[in-house]
Amino acid sequence: MSSSKSKSDKRIIYQEFGNDNSPALERPVQELPPNQQNVRVQATRAGRKGKTVTVITGFQTKAETLTALLKQLKTQCGTGGTVKENEIEIQGDHKQKILEILVKLGYKAKISGG
Repeated sequence: MSSSKSKSDKRIIYQEFGNDNSPALERPVQELPPNQQNVRVQATRAGRKGKTVTVITGFQTKAETLTALLKQLKTQCGTGGTVKENEIEIQGDHKQKILEILVKLGYKAKISGG
């Protein structure tokens, strides 16, 4: 007489504050001006099946700001990209070009890694 219910079947008896992913429970992100952010630009292939990706880390901004910056960088570099976990990933090795763009926008950017 085994139970046929799966482990993912959650039965909530009582829940006071809606679902677990509600915006009220998220931590607020402190948005700093670009000249106070230490941003790192690095080209890497780790975990990407040999494809080079330029990763920009160190942002302390909201997701909307990152999305707008991503769009601008993708247009300037002529390639694709995405935002993952408060980091921007641009396809290809564009360290120098991205560094110049970020400095013009007022970010304190540096190239990290080899």
